[in-house]
Parts: sequence; structure tokens; C-alpha cells
Amino acid sequence: MSSPFAVPAMLAACLCGVLLPVACSDHLNYRPIIGVLAQENIVGDPHARGSSYIAASYVKYLESAGARVVPITIHQTDEEYEKIFNSINGLLLPGGDVDLETSQFSRLSKIFYDLSIKANDASDYFPIWGTCQGLQQMTVLTSNKNLLTLTDTKAVALPLTFTPASQNSRLFKAFPGSLLQSLSEDNITSNFHSWSLSLQNYSRNAKLKRFYKILTTNTDGRREFISTMEANHYPFYAVQWHPEKSPFEWVDKPGMVHSAASVRASFYTAHFFVSEAMKSHHKFSSASEEERALIYNYSPVFTGLDVVAVG
Repeated sequence: MSSPFAVPAMLAACLCGVLLPVACSDHLNYRPIIGVLAQENIVGDPHARGSSYIAASYVKYLESAGARVVPITIHQTDEEYEKIFNSINGLLLPGGDVDLETSQFSRLSKIFYDLSIKANDASDYFPIWGTCQGLQQMTVLTSNKNLLTLTDTKAVALPLTFTPASQNSRLFKAFPGSLLQSLSEDNITSNFHSWSLSLQNYSRNAKLKRFYKILTTNTDGRREFISTMEANHYPFYAVQWHPEKSPFEWVDKPGMVHSAASVRASFYTAHFFVSEAMKSHHKFSSASEEERALIYNYSPVFTGLDVVAVG
């Protein structure tokens, strides 16, 4: 795992047939700040500091596309979280290994998910991105139940199987054809998860089918599962794979990929999400409050070369 940070006029526009509130290009926010949700420390981690952590690769991933990061720590009040929500321009739910129904990570995810739904319903643009555990958490929040199933995908690189819906997706529409071809043909998406949302369970749940459009799937040889999705009517996006690992995590283990195409995929996904965050006009009440909230106030902790984040 990369070094984690120890952390004590809106217009309605039709995008690909989906009505979403978007900001006029003349009013984009070119100083986006994205919140990254912290989670409880990994049990038995000898390098743990404080009560929670954020893997540094997620911070670098967002910074590479022109965003700054605010760490959203656990054990704050609902009022404090609402203030943070109104100050940041998007939320990233990272990979990890916590309980999706009882952890502090799940509690915070629900708070921000509910605030995001309410804001977007009021034409207040606010995007969410989920990676690995983040995707899983989003399915739990939307369906109000855990529909995940075990898959043999702990440390493996896979190509993506694109669905017909991906051709008109917001997420992939700006990807070069050559990159889409690499993603569909080469083993360049890193998977480090034991649980997945199967295509079968998705198809059987009316709430998930109504809320999300499936863009790509994968299989472990026995079960087909969701690997990329986006919400139909909200700027919510999620991947079961890890685009942040290719350029920023260097542990030498199966599933890790550092090819030119995998790095391009990382930057294109990061650029897309940061561009979404630029449509949000939330802001801190003052420059000093903004500076105090940024992750630059925390010192990274090196956790060694033999650990890789899961989720």
C-alpha cells in the first residue's frame, strides 16, 4: 500500500439522455477540492497512527488531475460533516476492508450520500466517485442491503467487458479509442477484492437497476460481476478496479500493472472526476479555513513495500 496519511447560474442540460444539473463552462470552478473519506485502521497494522487512514495514492490520483484534497476523518459530528460537505466539490470513497453496514466509514458514507442526493435534487451539483470498497458501499446505500457475493478476484489484472450502455456513458465518452481498446483487450485493470456485486444480483434488485447504469463487467471464471457503473440521474460513478494503483503504488505483487495504457486509464478517470468536481461551487467560508482543512496539514506515514491496499 502506498503511504497513508494518518488523520487524528446552474443550468439543466441533457447529457446522453440523462437530465443532470451542470455548470455553464464559463462558470467552472478551477480550484476544486475533493473530500476523501478516511476509514478505520487495518487491524494489526504496526504502522497505524491515530484512528483512521487514507492511502496516499488516492490523494496523488486526484492531485494529478488538478484537484486538492480534504481528508474527512471519522468521529466528527453530523453538523461538522454537513459543513465539510458544503465546502468541498466532490467526494471519493476509497478502497479498503471495513464493514459496509456497521463501520464508521459506512456511517460517514451514508451522511455524504444523503447530502449529495439532496443537493443534486436541488440543482446543486455534487459528484461522488467510489473505488472498489467505495463501489460496494454505494450499492449498499442505494439498495439498503448488502448484495455482494464472493469472487476469486483478490489479486488479478483483467480486461473490461464493455456493455452497450458504455457507448453513451458520461464517464467513457472522452476516452480515446485506443485506450478503450486496451481496456477491453488487455489485462490492465487491477483487482484486489474478495466481494463483488454480481450481474445477477444487480439485475434482481429494482433499486439498483433504476439508479445505476452498468458500463463494464468482469468475470472470475464462474461469476460475472459489475466493474464500472454510473448513476442514471446523479453524477455518481464507481469502479470495482483500482485506477490509482498503476501510477502510484509499486508493491511487486500479482494484479499490479504499470503499463502505459494502465497509467493512461488512471489519468483519464481522474481527469473525468475532477472535471465533474469543477461543476460544483461549494466553497469554504474563508481562505484560512480552507488552508486548515487541506491534507497538506498532515504528515504521510510510510508503511513499507510489502503491503497493498485492498477493497
